[in-house]
Amino acid sequence: MPARWRPWLLDSGSLTERLLAASGGDLRVRVLKQHWARPRPDERRILTLGAGRRALIREVLLIGCGEPWVYARSVLPPDLLRGRHRFLAHLGERPLGGLLFRNPALRRRRIEVSQRPVPPLPGLEYRPAERAWRRRSLFHLDGKPLLVAEMFLPGFSL
Repeated sequence: MPARWRPWLLDSGSLTERLLAASGGDLRVRVLKQHWARPRPDERRILTLGAGRRALIREVLLIGCGEPWVYARSVLPPDLLRGRHRFLAHLGERPLGGLLFRNPALRRRRIEVSQRPVPPLPGLEYRPAERAWRRRSLFHLDGKPLLVAEMFLPGFSL
């Protein structure tokens, strides 16, 4: 990975906070989709969810200075959304990362970095097969897992 990407991809802190700083506070969340569904096979494996189990899947764009900077996909198993963390199912346009990193019970596991094709996203046009840097992390909140993947879109400039 190019050295200029390392601080963004390997930082173990809140990406939301870094983007807020980079945008001078001009950061907003656009929810693309939030629904109960079966996670992808690789997501189920990481979360150790059975094949038939469903989770809350939240897909958002983080928009900085009016430009879509990051596509994020979060997978929240039902066990996490019970009790004191049930508010995570009702975030609306609040960023998940901004809330997670304020919680002292949050533990982040290894950050997995890759380059992937940009998925088709509503209202955004990219060249076919355009690739972008992505990071994915397994978190535990009070011992319960959740998975967050963040992809830096071509409109994001360092």
